[in-house]
Amino acid sequence: MKLEKLPLSSMVAASVILVGTYFLAQGAVKLASLWILIFGSVVVAVIVRSIADPLVNRFGFKDGLAVLSAILMILLALGGIAYLFGQQISEQVHQLALKLPGAWTEFQARLQASPAAGQIVEQLQKLGSEAGRALALAPRIALGAVSGFAILVLVLVAGVFLAAQPDRAREGVLAMAPKPSRARLREVMNTCGRALKGWVKAQLFAMVLVGSLVGLGLWAIGVPAPLALGLFTGLAQFVPIVGPISAAVPALLVAASGGTQMLLMTLALFIGVSQLEANLITPLVQKNFASLPVVLGIFAVVGLGTLFGPLGVLFATPLTLVLYTAITMLYRQDVLHDEEAHAPGETLA
Repeated sequence: MKLEKLPLSSMVAASVILVGTYFLAQGAVKLASLWILIFGSVVVAVIVRSIADPLVNRFGFKDGLAVLSAILMILLALGGIAYLFGQQISEQVHQLALKLPGAWTEFQARLQASPAAGQIVEQLQKLGSEAGRALALAPRIALGAVSGFAILVLVLVAGVFLAAQPDRAREGVLAMAPKPSRARLREVMNTCGRALKGWVKAQLFAMVLVGSLVGLGLWAIGVPAPLALGLFTGLAQFVPIVGPISAAVPALLVAASGGTQMLLMTLALFIGVSQLEANLITPLVQKNFASLPVVLGIFAVVGLGTLFGPLGVLFATPLTLVLYTAITMLYRQDVLHDEEAHAPGETLA
């Protein structure tokens, strides 16, 4: 059989499509951090809408007024916390900053006294020398901090604008899809939004509860700066797996300076609160809001952290929840026709 020659116009069109696809793929990879920042803006918008929507539905506020009221309520809440506890938190953070170096030195001394820990001490000393070299990079680190703050402000501002006009943003995205598919895609996007909103509510509830339990527990044990450590633990709860572990480190170092008994009691407190959170708080809260398989969440933190760094770790769980919801609806329901497949956001409708 003789192969028919393709017209020149078809060859040119195919070449343009291939080149365009290549550059689009390269752009998607190069701008990976941008997609994470866009998703961060969506999370901010969901937090604002979680407060604004009840004002619209129950009290009849206009949409713009509800968003403005939600922002003012968030600012007032933060200002109230700063007014009531700001001085105590500031003093305890300063106290914590003074105690941590001494606690670290004492921890190293205890390790050095143990013959079995000689190699660990040697590695710690090497780590200290590397940290000294890292101080030479302080100007770059400071510049990175300023850049990170600017990005945070950008994400917050973009999130507020998304919260003010969510329908316009959604319809703008849907305008790029074929008309027959828009109704289903609109349903999927609304379901993803409900799932994300439910997750935000559950996460905020868990953060407040875990931070309060840890702060009260540390105060009862007698660990210095319990309010600052409890606040740090609550904030760290937003990042699954990595957050709770990183929050326990400074508390254990400070507790170690108070003796073995205080250290063991602090360790027992963190283990007990983590077990309570994993087996009671999270299942109970997610049952009423939005759930995600635990194993999937663990692999999401590892995978997205590897791909996108700290931002990937920060937004791993909500991003995975959105992808899980979309895949459940568009693939399991629409392609596989699995009648038992239920997306997290569907149960919240």
